[in-house]
Amino acid sequence: MASGLFALLDDVAAIAKIAATSLDDVTAAAGRAGSKAVGVVIDDAAVTPGYAVGFTPDRELPIVAKIAVGSLRNKFLFLLPGALALSAFAPWAVTPLLMLGATFLCFEAAEKIYEALVHTAHGPDDAALALSSAELETQKVQGAIRTDMILSAEIMAITLNDVTSQPIGLQAAVLAVVGLALTIGVYGVVALIVKMDDIGLNLSRRSTAAARSVGRLLVNAMPMVLNILTKVGTAAMLWVGGGIVVHGLEHYHLTPIPGWVEGASHWAAAAPGVGAVTGWLAFATGSALVGLVVGAIILAVLHFIPKRKTAPAS
Repeated sequence: MASGLFALLDDVAAIAKIAATSLDDVTAAAGRAGSKAVGVVIDDAAVTPGYAVGFTPDRELPIVAKIAVGSLRNKFLFLLPGALALSAFAPWAVTPLLMLGATFLCFEAAEKIYEALVHTAHGPDDAALALSSAELETQKVQGAIRTDMILSAEIMAITLNDVTSQPIGLQAAVLAVVGLALTIGVYGVVALIVKMDDIGLNLSRRSTAAARSVGRLLVNAMPMVLNILTKVGTAAMLWVGGGIVVHGLEHYHLTPIPGWVEGASHWAAAAPGVGAVTGWLAFATGSALVGLVVGAIILAVLHFIPKRKTAPAS
């Protein structure tokens, strides 16, 4: 009887050890995959606060919550099953899809830079002004969820590309962990950003001079934070999108661009003491330049090549 109990305890311990090892594998793989998606995550965190701006303070957090729920729905109902099906039946398509998504990121970044240079930021149109507050909120939330679908698809594709050789169960677990963790992280940061001015306003009314100073600092810093986030998000789209394009070209043995970027990175990595930093900076800069060229070409095709005009009906 005792020996049977000890055998059972040994089995339980063995199962627990396997489970712990599997959890470690999932955590490690999720950490590696999530770090590669950091550029898209930064862009997601930079873009989303704009959808909650312009509403009364009591609606800001509910709007962020609605977008977060939509983001989870995008990831778990559509993208995760789609990614697993892709891995099972068409793993060869992961790299082309990654490059396609990266090309979109490059185009979006180039368009933002162009609009900033020529000051063509779009204001609200007449249709938007005619909407009620509830209708405008619904429209904003739906627009944010559509944008999130594109960014989440790129995150899931980057994650899948890093675990394609793993068993399907581990792939599913890593995709789920990355999807959940990044959604919580991104929308937690977004919630703090959109409420930063309200927190500052509350502190500025406190009795202590230190609290009032911090409060005024937060209120005054809000526009600058949003501006910096926009610029960082644009840069992230370029270096991540360009980096994926570079890796894709290397995957298909299309030179010399990958060789130039890798060569610059290896040269910069030779710097004594700071080689890891300078090597990464060189690769990120080279990738961003590639991304800018790719984005500018698409921008030119879509915006500057004259479109054929249809003849008016008689």
